[in-house]
Amino acid sequence: MSFWTAVVVIFAIAAVTWLRAQKLRGEKPGFRLDGHGEREHELEAEVEKLRKRIAVLERIATDERREKDLAREIESLRD
Repeated sequence: MSFWTAVVVIFAIAAVTWLRAQKLRGEKPGFRLDGHGEREHELEAEVEKLRKRIAVLERIATDERREKDLAREIESLRD
């Protein structure tokens, strides 16, 4: 067996071992590939709360009345 044949065989063994380890790691209890674990539900709920908060902040920032008041205040400070 030549040196390069040995290198290829060792690489193939390492690749197969790594692939099997990845497969076994995916089969652990509590590990889900479909993305619907308990932690994912918590994160989805938190994202939804943050979206609602951002909507409120956007509404406050773009309220026309407040925008006009803010513009008047800035102009009064310039004088």
